[in-house]
Amino acid sequence: MEWLGRAATDTQITHGRRLWLYVLAGLILLFLILPTVIVIPMSFSESQYLEFPPQEWSLRWYRNYFNSTAWMQATATSFKAGILTMIVATILGTMAAYGLHTARIRFSGLIFGILLTPIIVPVILVGIGVFYVYVKIKLVNSMIGIVLAHSMLAIPIVMMVVSSALKSFDMNQELVARSLGASRVRAFFIVTLPQIRFSVVSGAILAFLTSFDEVIVSLFVSGGQNSTLTRNMFNALRDQIDPTIAAISTLVVILTSLLLAISQIFGKKTDQ
Repeated sequence: MEWLGRAATDTQITHGRRLWLYVLAGLILLFLILPTVIVIPMSFSESQYLEFPPQEWSLRWYRNYFNSTAWMQATATSFKAGILTMIVATILGTMAAYGLHTARIRFSGLIFGILLTPIIVPVILVGIGVFYVYVKIKLVNSMIGIVLAHSMLAIPIVMMVVSSALKSFDMNQELVARSLGASRVRAFFIVTLPQIRFSVVSGAILAFLTSFDEVIVSLFVSGGQNSTLTRNMFNALRDQIDPTIAAISTLVVILTSLLLAISQIFGKKTDQ
């Protein structure tokens, strides 16, 4: 227990005096991850229904997932939509963040706020609005429609991440490159982008996860051959209690954790 007497900060506050803070942080963390932790053992149950703790352990529902044509097709659709959304949102979000950061216009802050509207307005309203427009232009249940709708939700996230990086970047470096003859586009790619690449990669990963995890908008705009994984999961949970959902949720948690870990590892390498 010697560590309790050691300094926790530069102000010499000991770990012992901050013990209450550690306990509080642990309880909050437990509250946040407990639902996820419970789902994982439920996915290994042999029972026909969701149960915790499992009476018998089995890989039955993982086999059911991987052997199901419908689930595999929905998974492929979600991956396609996620990758395409990541590409579209990363490019447009980075361009918007850079443009507003370097713009010398009076209302750039207001414009930035307006572009964040899709993640401020309740998602159900976004879904209804998108569905109404898609019905008119016949984009319901199409891959293009899914990507555009998901990109609308992902672009603001990319903008916020990249804008945060640009605020700590010295734009004079880019101006020096331009003064030496580089065009604005070339100066961005050889000077600015390499220094904010961690934020761009993080934004891209968050854009993919935004699309992959999206449920409400997908309920309105996806379906048929282009039904997403989350839409099928919602329908399965609504129509019947299928433990396959627990297996899929576990795999999604693993995928999300791996992507976030990769982004953090990439960030540490770029900082060195």
